[in-house]
Order: sequence, then structure tokens, then C-alpha cells
Amino acid sequence: MEAVPARARWYVAGVTVCACALLLLPLPSVRSPGWAIALLAALYAAGEQLARRRLAGTFYPVLLAGAFLLPPPAAALVAVPGALLSHGLRRGVPLRRVWRAAQLVVAVWAAARVHGALGGRDAVVTPDFPYVLGPAGAAVLVFCLVLAVLDAGVLALADHAPVARTWRGVFGRSLAPVAVHGLAGLMMAVLWRSPYGPVAALLVLLPMYVSWWVFAQYHRERAAHRATIRALVQAVDIKDGYTRGHSERVGQASMMIARELGLDDERVEVLRLAGILHDVGKLGVPTRLLRKDGPLTPEERRVIELHPEYGHEITRGISFLGEARAAILHHHERLDGSGYPYGLSGAQIPECARVVAVADAFDAMTSTRSYRRARPVATALEELRRCAGAQFDPDMVEALTRALAREGWHPAVTAEEPAMPPRPRSASGGRGRSGARR
Repeated sequence: MEAVPARARWYVAGVTVCACALLLLPLPSVRSPGWAIALLAALYAAGEQLARRRLAGTFYPVLLAGAFLLPPPAAALVAVPGALLSHGLRRGVPLRRVWRAAQLVVAVWAAARVHGALGGRDAVVTPDFPYVLGPAGAAVLVFCLVLAVLDAGVLALADHAPVARTWRGVFGRSLAPVAVHGLAGLMMAVLWRSPYGPVAALLVLLPMYVSWWVFAQYHRERAAHRATIRALVQAVDIKDGYTRGHSERVGQASMMIARELGLDDERVEVLRLAGILHDVGKLGVPTRLLRKDGPLTPEERRVIELHPEYGHEITRGISFLGEARAAILHHHERLDGSGYPYGLSGAQIPECARVVAVADAFDAMTSTRSYRRARPVATALEELRRCAGAQFDPDMVEALTRALAREGWHPAVTAEEPAMPPRPRSASGGRGRSGARR
């Protein structure tokens, strides 16, 4: 928020004033011991520091437990110290801290108000199960909704983001995690009011932290996978500028084919990765061959035809790729057995490789390169159908055709406008310079 527009600052100021007003409302007759507010505030502050430092997330169970246990102004007060001292927000930018505190105050106040209006506090004290779940669920929904609306407002004013789409996106992403935090908060509240007291309530946080840590590790691992893929693709794009962006589009086309074939989500993702990394072996091919302006000699072509094997070796240690490595190795095989590197035929070629082969040829034909212009989508599909059975799997070609008819395709320019007359090319990429680039 370093360069926040004035209108966004006024918005933050308005929400902050509203939050202060909610905190200053007189407490109802319900008893709210100061030690309970202080203990919950300290727990939230410590949990928020730990969550942002170790888990890269936020810590809502204590806030929601406060909403289930305390009157609205007292529950809202629990959020203030943790938000103002948040470790994850940079020093020197107090507006961020003030905004975080204000939006949490409003959200917790609203959640506590809804929970109390629905008789939730009596259900917690009893406890009356499963009735206790109704008020708690409504409070969690309101808490999540208020946070999403407030975030959408500040993003709309600061970044001109569409309000409706932004709040729906934020709400959709956060509802499930906040619901889990709400369940933990409800367990804390019930134990807090039980004969076992607050000490038993604190025990809820331990399994919550462990499960959250496991979840965070999973997301860190996925982020590391994405970074690995991104680095490899960027390296290929830098080395072979003629096909810049080709890898991502082959990944997209492979995913479209896989979905049309009815494959499960896990295999769809694997095929997307296979398409993205199918040319990673070009890192092992001399750059002068990839960028050569004239026709390739037979010896040079044999060197370039080693790139599937190079790619297979480069990705050997990346275990999460699974069968994508087989696609990298065999995406230039042909059904009639005349492909490379091993001359496999028919069903000997792995299914994932047959998918990527069609996606690769399609994008190569529909993308503008420096040595020839793109073919129309219809022309490219006609060429794929002409070569189906000999070079390409007919099922994959038809799956791509159906997917394109439903979703369309928007080819991108991947290099400079042609500087030389277009050269003839077959779908196999087996003639002329264009085949060497695919």
C-alpha cells in the first residue's frame, strides 16, 4: 500500500472509524471478564506471529472462538493487538497494519453479533449439539463475507479491480479454510465453557497447528514444483527464441485433449506439465543449430533429434512429473513406427506422448514464427486429420477437434514477423528448417 491512491486511503480511514465506533459501543449486560479478553488477544497475537513466520498464513481459530464466547465489542477487541503487531507486514507501512486491524474488528464484530442473535452463546454453554453448529456456521459465513467485501472494496479503489468478481474470488478461496478455523474455534469455545475450563480449550490449538503445518508444507512443495517448471521453461525460451511461448501453449492444448478424453484431474495436470516440458531437452542442443537460418544437414538433424532423450535425462530426478517424462521422451514417435528416438509404433507409444504429439504439432502449425506465418486453425486440424493413423493417434486428433469447437483457440506470435519466405512443412516437422524448431 506504499502508493495507495487517495480514494483508497479515505476508504481505509472510513473503515477504521467504523471499527473504532464498534469497539466503543457499550458492552451488554453479558459478563465479559477482562482476563478472558486479554488471554484471547495474547493467544491470537502469538498465533498470528507464528502463522505468518512459519506457515505463511493467518490465524483465525482464536478470533472465532472469541466471537462465540464474548459480546461483539469485546470479541472485536481480541483482534487488535495481533493485527497491529503482525510479523508478516513490513515495518514502516502502518497503513497496512491499521487496515488489517480495522477489517478484522468489523468482521469479528459482525460474526459475534450474528452468533449472539441466533442464540449461539446459550448453545455453547449448554452445549446443545447439533444446534450449536447452526449459529456458529452463520457466524463463520458472515465473518468470511465481511472480509471478502472489505478486501474487494480496497482492491477496487487501489487497483481498479472489478468489485463483484474480486469479492467472489476472495470469498470462494477463503470460505473453506475459514470454515475449518471456525470449527476449531467452536471446539475451543465449547471446552472453554465446560468444566475443564480455558486450559482444555488451548489443547485444540495443538492438532490445529499440526494439520495447518502439514497443509502449508504441501503448498510449499507445490510452489517449489511450479518454480522448477518455470525455470526450465524460461531456460528453453531463452535458448530457442523462435518458439518462445510454445511450451505453455502445448501444455494448454494437451490439457484440453486430456479433459476431452475424460481423464481424471491428476492425469490432466500431468499431461499439462508434459506439454510444457516437452522441449526441455533443447537445453542440450547447441544453440547455433536451434537458431540456424539455413536448412539442416543430416548430421545436424540427428543432433537435434536427440532432444527428447536429453529432456528425459534432465527431468530424471524430478519425481513429481510421473508419466510426463515418458511424454517428453516419446512425443516425436509416430504411429507407423517412423518417428524417433526409438521408432515405437501404435500402442507401444505411451498415451501421454500421443497426446503431446498432437498438441505440439497443432501449436507449431498455428503459431507465427520468424520463418513462416501461422496456418489457420481449420487448416491445421485438416492436416492433423490427414496424418491421423500414420503419424498421430486419431482419438487424440478428434479430442482436440471437439475441444477447439467448444472452447476455441487463440494462437500467439512467438517471434518476429517473417523475415524470409515461408518454407513448406508437413505436420511431422520432418522437412526444412521449421521441423527443427518444434
